[in-house]
Amino acid sequence: MLDTLAEIPALSLKDQASDPEGFAQAFGGSFQRFGFAVVRDHGVPQELIARAWALTKAFFELPEEEKRSYFLPGGGGARGYTPFKTEIAKGATHVDLKEFWHIGRELAAGHRFGDVMAPNVWPNQPEGFRETFIELFAAFDTAGDKLLSAVARYLGLAPDWFDPAVKDGNSVLRLLHYPPVAADAPEVRAGAHEDINLITLLLGAEEAGLELLDRDGKWLAVKPPEGAMVINVGDMLQRLTNHVLPSTTHRVVNPPAERRGHSRYSMPFFLHPAPDFLIKTLPGCVSAENPNRYPEPITAHDYLHERLVEIGLIKK
Repeated sequence: MLDTLAEIPALSLKDQASDPEGFAQAFGGSFQRFGFAVVRDHGVPQELIARAWALTKAFFELPEEEKRSYFLPGGGGARGYTPFKTEIAKGATHVDLKEFWHIGRELAAGHRFGDVMAPNVWPNQPEGFRETFIELFAAFDTAGDKLLSAVARYLGLAPDWFDPAVKDGNSVLRLLHYPPVAADAPEVRAGAHEDINLITLLLGAEEAGLELLDRDGKWLAVKPPEGAMVINVGDMLQRLTNHVLPSTTHRVVNPPAERRGHSRYSMPFFLHPAPDFLIKTLPGCVSAENPNRYPEPITAHDYLHERLVEIGLIKK
């Protein structure tokens, strides 16, 4: 059942500069209530976003054979192209109706994470692809740092607490294409799932389909204003905060009949900590009412590997 009564408030990141504590309470409060937040004025230039959309659509319109030439078997989908119907939500019976491209952090030669963070793959066309998405990755990084600062304040931590955790983080920018679907398609475009990372910053949710599972068991449609970002808690942040900030189940449903002949595009930025960051429950998130669910810490790299096996991107 879909609930349209509850609504995620739209916040402005501009407010952080004038009232950092007020913005942190509003942003963190939305995270604690929904596991999601909607943020306007996020600082990613509209011209850059428009250029990125045009290049995303141009790439996915390339011939199938050309796109598949950028698929790296055994790479866990970390970089380059992942074909249609490859990924499956944990516990799902149908594969997702999507294809995607992954861009990671550009590391200098000899970087200490070079053995666990794969180099990027860049297509020969469309022209300007590499330059545009390196620029967009950096813009997402900047927005993510500001949002994590708000999370830290909300949790009673120093505003820069996450800075060393995400420096050289294993973040991934995903370019997503959900092709048109048949009227009787049994699958959903993306099955019910939670994200793996710390937080996800999403552009492209204006096209209907994204829904989150609210506390009462009802699906809530996420409807951001034009150009706003949808931000959600990932499992790493949920684990770090001992579920004070919940990683909420969400999905992308097939569109109504009149939109089934249209593609859907989105650009999530999965903000990850550095591979060696130790996900260890924050003491301030443990209490008699909320005992520590995770007494054994785990590195971000090991946690990511476990989850990629679960969703079929890495084979056991």
